[in-house]
Amino acid sequence: MLHIDRFLTSRRTVFRLARLFAGLFAYGIAIALILRAGLGGSPWDVLGQGVAHALGLTFGASTLAISIVVLVLWIPLRQRPGWGTLANSALIGVFADLGLAWLPQAASLPLWLPAAEGLFLAGGLTLLAFASALYIGAGLGPGPRDGLMTGLVARTGWPVWAVRCAIEVSVTAGGWLLGGTVGIGTAVFALAIGPLVQLAVRALRVDLGGSRQRETGRAAVEVSAGAAR
Repeated sequence: MLHIDRFLTSRRTVFRLARLFAGLFAYGIAIALILRAGLGGSPWDVLGQGVAHALGLTFGASTLAISIVVLVLWIPLRQRPGWGTLANSALIGVFADLGLAWLPQAASLPLWLPAAEGLFLAGGLTLLAFASALYIGAGLGPGPRDGLMTGLVARTGWPVWAVRCAIEVSVTAGGWLLGGTVGIGTAVFALAIGPLVQLAVRALRVDLGGSRQRETGRAAVEVSAGAAR
C-alpha cells in the first residue's frame, strides 16, 4: 500500500513520468474498448475514425495526425506544450492501435449482444476516467485538445461550455461526414465522462494544487474527452 501511495502522490520526476506513461497506455486501451463496443465513441474519436476511413489510415495514425494539426493551432493561441503534451500526441494513438489489434468486436463475443456492447462501453469509460486521473496527476502539460479549448477560452472570452460545445459539435459532425460512428455511446460519453473523471481524481488523490495542475485537471474534466487529450 505504501508503494502505491508513493506512486500516486510523489512529486519526484520518476514517479510523475510513470504516472504519465501508465495513464497514456490505459487511455489508449480504454479508447479501443469504447470503439470495439460499436456504439459510437467520443467526439474526437468519431473524427479519428472518419479521418482514418477517408485516408486509409489506422485509427492510431489518424489520431496522431489530428494531434499534430491541433498543436499547430496552439501557435496563434499562444499555448505552450509540456513534455506530457508531446507524449500524449505521440503515444495515445499507438496504444489505441495495440488495443484495437488485441480486442475483438463486442458483437463477435458469445454473450447476449447488448450485454457485450454495454460491458465494453462501461469498462472503457471507467478505465478512461482513471487513465485521465493518472495523466492529470503527472502534471506535465495538458493534452493537445485540452489546450485548444483553454486557448480558445482565453482568446475569445467565451465561457468554457460554449467553446467546448462548439468544438465537440464541429468534430463530431466532421467525423460523421467522413465515415465515423456516432451512436448512443457518443451521448453516454458526453454525459458520463466528466463525473467519472472527477470520481477518479478523488479516488487516486490527484493533487491539483499547482497552476499547471489546475489547468490540466480543469481541462480534462471540462473537455470530457478525456479527459487528458
